[in-house]
Amino acid sequence: MEEPFFLEEIGETGVARITLTRTRVHNAFNDLLIAELTRSLEGLESDPRVRAVVLAAQGNSFSAGADLTWMERMAGYGKDENLEDARALAELMRRLNTLAKPTLALVQGPAFGGGVGLVACCDIAIAAETASFCLSEVRLGLIPAVISPYVVAAVGERAARRYFLTAERFSAAEALRLGLVHEVVADEQLEVRGERLVKALLTGGPKAQSAAKELIFAVSNRPPDDSLVEDTARRIAEVRAGEEAREGIAAFLQKRKPQWGRD
Repeated sequence: MEEPFFLEEIGETGVARITLTRTRVHNAFNDLLIAELTRSLEGLESDPRVRAVVLAAQGNSFSAGADLTWMERMAGYGKDENLEDARALAELMRRLNTLAKPTLALVQGPAFGGGVGLVACCDIAIAAETASFCLSEVRLGLIPAVISPYVVAAVGERAARRYFLTAERFSAAEALRLGLVHEVVADEQLEVRGERLVKALLTGGPKAQSAAKELIFAVSNRPPDDSLVEDTARRIAEVRAGEEAREGIAAFLQKRKPQWGRD
């Protein structure tokens, strides 16, 4: 019997946790996992209880990327079927990348191929010292196509030109140097550090965090011309006029926690 693809839990503080559980195949993707995970993310995004999403995994691996059985089946597909299949994975990555809630990846073990994509799509990524990473697609005669926008944004074009082409395995320390992860911690400290970051996320205004995430996408790689200056001015003006900003400023001046930051 197939084990569950992942577990989804929503805590009392509004932190949702998705834990990959296909340990027998190193949390590899197949078409069913992709579809279910996409639906899960859609549900969490629309759920007003959810403040943040943590992506983690059970077992020795974070994710081995594509399931070999699924890949073998895809090899027999025609072009149209392959395109439909690829679009599903591309939509999963886009959904995770643009989720309107803060996302945190806790990488406890190897992340290969699409697993690296999941890490790159999260807002924050923390890796255990023993975690490792590999963009292994070219070894199979493939390319990391649908994850490439997010991985290149994380590590830069220069590093991508090396690791996309060599398929070298690299360490958590190298992932930190490249910018794929934000911190590397001792294995036994991964969950502790994750909890601290979640607490930090919960101090921010939910609407402000969503708007801040949209802001990053809007200004990245754009020159500060008249259009961008006007866009940023409009964004802060709209936020300032909102109830959340008024509550946040009032709470600061009154030396109290804002409504969203109360236990």
